[in-house]
Amino acid sequence: MTDFTHLDALQSRLSHEIERLTQAKSTKERDLRAVWVAGIEREIEAEYRFLGIEQTVTDNISDDELLAELMA
Repeated sequence: MTDFTHLDALQSRLSHEIERLTQAKSTKERDLRAVWVAGIEREIEAEYRFLGIEQTVTDNISDDELLAELMA
């Protein structure tokens, strides 16, 4: 049986970091948290590959577009 605990932890961490990003007060903090979010997303992609799960992405948007959506 496949163990998904690490993937679950990464997804939870991503969710929390996105929430912190949306509440960031300064540009410097937003920029730093955006880098962290991108890093966590890469970790999740790697975990999907490791587990042999095909990850489907419905929308391909740039980091700037994502940040704009989060800040709206």
